[in-house]
Amino acid sequence: MNKNDSRYESRSAAVYNALANDYENTFDGRFTQKFKTMLVEAVKLQDGYNVLDVACGNGRLLKMFADKCAINGYGTDISGNMIAQARRLNPLMEFSVGRCEQTPFAGGTFDVITVCAAYHHFPDVKSFAQEAYRLLKTQGKIYIADIYYPRAIRAVCNPFIRFSKAGDVKLYSPQEIIATLYDAGLNGANHIIDGHVQIVSARRE
Repeated sequence: MNKNDSRYESRSAAVYNALANDYENTFDGRFTQKFKTMLVEAVKLQDGYNVLDVACGNGRLLKMFADKCAINGYGTDISGNMIAQARRLNPLMEFSVGRCEQTPFAGGTFDVITVCAAYHHFPDVKSFAQEAYRLLKTQGKIYIADIYYPRAIRAVCNPFIRFSKAGDVKLYSPQEIIATLYDAGLNGANHIIDGHVQIVSARRE
């Protein structure tokens, strides 16, 4: 896939800009609630951790983390309207509009990076994994919660999903996600599956 092909990001930005003002009450907002709940349960946090949520949407996941632990929250998203909502919800956190593989943060900044129900939108998952490796501290962890479907369903959907108006690119197996993270230098991967949700984690050693 051409990493410079911005069609997917343009579609995603347009769709989520339109949904941003009432996102919690949209189909997408309700659908992604299980992803957020599972991440809050799975992610190991400590007070003072620097946490980056990539494709953070309206900032709800970061708010859920902050309600659990005294984190320093950061978020990026392709949708400017979503970022505006995230800033309203989390006024003490830092947010920026931009691509998942090009963030404004210094290397070795984050204890935790999360991606919630957005990985299948990323046009260049290899470059994103390399950026995540750059951003993580030693022993920092990334957690990717994304849609899970069995191989047969992925085989049917993936030839057509790239035509989605929402900018979907591909549905992945946990093994595919892990392989991409390992290629970027991350290690110690684990994954869990609960219905249509998978969470893959890995760390920088």
